[in-house]
Amino acid sequence: MAVHRSLVIFAIVAFMAPTISLAMDYVVGDDNGWKLAVNYTDWAKDKQFYVGDTLLFKYNNASHNVYKVTGDDFNSCNVPSNNSLGLFTGNDKINLAAAGKKWYICGVTGHCNQGMKLKITVQDGTAPAPPPNAASTLLAKATSFQIVLGMTLSIAVALIMV
Repeated sequence: MAVHRSLVIFAIVAFMAPTISLAMDYVVGDDNGWKLAVNYTDWAKDKQFYVGDTLLFKYNNASHNVYKVTGDDFNSCNVPSNNSLGLFTGNDKINLAAAGKKWYICGVTGHCNQGMKLKITVQDGTAPAPPPNAASTLLAKATSFQIVLGMTLSIAVALIMV
């Protein structure tokens, strides 16, 4: 009987675990990406960032860049003179490895002053799991493979228990 319970637990975990992702990947600006004329304060206001999440800055690298700066540099739009603090690929991924406030600006002359800057607060710990009543949402996000795997394991457990 202990084997049967273990199989049932395994089936549930195998089916649900891939659909629940605790770390989030955020494309800064969503479909707009990192560019002028986007309000990054509005973009970030309803998001909760946690240690382990990532920010992806997508932009035209001939026109923009990304600098991680201090709060004072953020407020004054001061671009560091050390280019090693900047990112220039146009597809820059930043892992949020520590809790606290984080500040990012575009270092191209005038862009920060025109609003091309982002301030976020990273929370310690991990994002909360979805509420228990979100099973239908999790099922909607499940891949075909996960659904087939869950059904197969459920049938196998049912046959073993008979």
